[in-house]
Amino acid sequence: MAAAVRLLREASRTTFRVSSASCSQRRSLSTGSRMLPRPRPFPLLVVTGGCYLGYQQYKRRGHRDEETGPHLATPTQVALYRTFPTRLVSRAWGRLNGLDLPTWLRKPIYSLYIWTFGVNMQEAAVEDLHHYKNLGEFFRRRLKPAVRPVCAASCLTSPADGKILHFGRVKNSEVEQVKGITYSLENFLGPQTSRSKDLSSSSFQEDLLSSPDNDLFHVVVYLAPGDYHCFHSPTNWTVEMRRHFPGALMSVNPGVARWVKELFCLNERVVLRGQWQHGFFSLTAVGATNVGSIRVYFDQELQTNTPRYNKGSFHDRSYVATDNQVKSAPEEGGVSLHKGEPVGEFNLGSTIVLLFEAPRDFSFSLQPGQRIRMGEGLGSL
Repeated sequence: MAAAVRLLREASRTTFRVSSASCSQRRSLSTGSRMLPRPRPFPLLVVTGGCYLGYQQYKRRGHRDEETGPHLATPTQVALYRTFPTRLVSRAWGRLNGLDLPTWLRKPIYSLYIWTFGVNMQEAAVEDLHHYKNLGEFFRRRLKPAVRPVCAASCLTSPADGKILHFGRVKNSEVEQVKGITYSLENFLGPQTSRSKDLSSSSFQEDLLSSPDNDLFHVVVYLAPGDYHCFHSPTNWTVEMRRHFPGALMSVNPGVARWVKELFCLNERVVLRGQWQHGFFSLTAVGATNVGSIRVYFDQELQTNTPRYNKGSFHDRSYVATDNQVKSAPEEGGVSLHKGEPVGEFNLGSTIVLLFEAPRDFSFSLQPGQRIRMGEGLGSL
């Protein structure tokens, strides 16, 4: 009996020594691991998760607005919204997008973005997520040439991937932002130049038309965060001038577009104006929150979302004169663009507004709210 008790005591002492050694080893390993930098994905997941929830809330709000009709913000609400430092946030977002990510972190971050916004990476020219050094490169990814064929049968094609917010004829110099919400054509494009001003006309809209047999039409294409972010020439035309309006960078989500009247006139935008075969033609890239960077490939002088600007100001640049930075058409001057040719890009997603003159029998082949891809036909004569 005494021998058995001694054996039990020896076994317990041995177990205690082994467990003590194991605890000491674990403590040393824990101390050593604290000396090494550890990845902390939790804050990043919180931020991206918050963005996803906000995006879903925007979509739900848009659906509710479609069912119940527009509820416009009061001037006070718009003023309060404009006090938010959206331009500063957009510049900070641009810098964040330019920071190179560690190779091991690229695939998790981009995969979360792909899942959140439904990105089709099979269309990308480079499908390997490790290829994109930062978020900016991923947002501005190029597509395989064959995935966006340009419709040859239509005289006018979509300049970008996106959603059709509104389209139709311009009436009484007012353009529909979304259904039931309009904005002033003059406020959007700015005053006419002395070269194109027709003092005999009775309205701003008539000033733009080259023939009384034509009408003015418009199309609004909204680019969501998951869309392809480059925009292309919708037709063969000549760009004669660029007009840059510094301004606010409020969201252009359809839900906000139904809430803020003349949103497109308040936000920063770049208007490209010129002529096509039927007369006046313009393509306007509208900035938005986190989209302070609007780039036009043939205009290296354009600088958007600068820290300071004068409210209501705009800056013109003529493309008629030939210089080293702008290609020009040999006879008429200006920048000659061909249908489907890349024109510029956004830093994230935003809005393209087309305003153009065409014969009155021009007809759209669109439905409100439909998804469209770059190169698909918008209408025909």
